[in-house]
Amino acid sequence: MTSGEADVTATEEKPARLISGPGMLLVWLYGVMVVGAVSRSAYQIATEFDRAPLAYSLSAVAGLVYGFITYSLVRGGETARKAARVCCAAELAGVLIVGTWTLVEPSAFPDATVWSDFGMGYVFIPVLLPISALYWLRRTTRQGDAA
Repeated sequence: MTSGEADVTATEEKPARLISGPGMLLVWLYGVMVVGAVSRSAYQIATEFDRAPLAYSLSAVAGLVYGFITYSLVRGGETARKAARVCCAAELAGVLIVGTWTLVEPSAFPDATVWSDFGMGYVFIPVLLPISALYWLRRTTRQGDAA
């Protein structure tokens, strides 16, 4: 193997970074959301699950989704990028569905979820974050294609 082949192999094995520039802010925000959603839902499930099981379960699911997206962004590489895009799209769908559901049928949610009212309790970060992440992932894909 020549030194040129070794350089190409080393380049192919290292995943493309997704957390440069604004990507680092996304990782930080998703990390904060993981802590907020998981700790909130864990406490609520442990202490008052019978009060609002759907809301608390949805908050737990949101925390898991945030955690997976955070991991994917940090991991990097094309497979992680695709997984993050799918999860961000699912997250956005969840926020829109649950947000609409909480407005149309508030009695279904005796207590709020992370995604209630489109994330109003979290300063609308739950609806803005997946949109920003999808934009960032699309933008970094284009930059990678141009390189």
